[in-house]
Amino acid sequence: MIAVAVCSLKGGVGKTTVTLGLTSAALTAGLRVLVLDLDPQGDATAGLDAAGEIPSTLAKVVDDPRRRHLQACTVPSRWTDEGEGGEPASVIDVAVGGEQIAQHDRTDLSSRRLLSLRTVLAKVAKEDRYDLVVIDCPPSLGGLTRMGLAAADRVVVVTEPGVFAIAAADRALRAVHDVRSTLKVPVQPLGILVNRVRGHLAEHSYRVEELRSLFGPLVMVGEIPERTAVQRAQGAFAPVHRLKDPGGRQVASIFDALLQRALRSRS
Repeated sequence: MIAVAVCSLKGGVGKTTVTLGLTSAALTAGLRVLVLDLDPQGDATAGLDAAGEIPSTLAKVVDDPRRRHLQACTVPSRWTDEGEGGEPASVIDVAVGGEQIAQHDRTDLSSRRLLSLRTVLAKVAKEDRYDLVVIDCPPSLGGLTRMGLAAADRVVVVTEPGVFAIAAADRALRAVHDVRSTLKVPVQPLGILVNRVRGHLAEHSYRVEELRSLFGPLVMVGEIPERTAVQRAQGAFAPVHRLKDPGGRQVASIFDALLQRALRSRS
């Protein structure tokens, strides 16, 4: 099992789009996925069309990182394909943070709380229930993002071709380093994924090249173009891989490459 956090320290760059796209790629590959929605806005939970009543939220897991508390806030996504006999062909579960998780988005959290999700995921890994954990972090560097980084093996930093987003990407990479050194966890950046690129704009091309000059091979090859396919998939609460038009296939192929990069990083 590998845990991948999706992080951006600037709102509006499409962080949850990447969470949903990576999960869509994993579903298509037949992987078993657990998504931890640490963003109090709950966009990942909504986008994954998670179904079912929950007696608890991830806020309880932060307080007491037991496996049963994680189970109590976990519901299935309606994205899951059905195989023969009506049985799910893949697993996509969503651990819901909800508004309650916001109480832990503080800068004064203890190390025990910051490591709570890593603690419970270590228990999950022993069960061999999931192949991939995707952690959707809030767009700010508070307790929840630090918690998500501490729980992850790898971090995808999402940005867009704008000057302020580039500065935020640098802060996110520094945050990964800080969490690794202060909490003594082996988290590493997987890479920087540039979203919402309009290739015909000279400014966007310039900013992408600026990112490559600043961060080198950390900037992933294959930026996500500005496509209506992303909005159509999210509007339908469906995986982007189910779109068969050229725009949908182009975006899906980028998320396939992101998934393969994450899986290769385990070795």
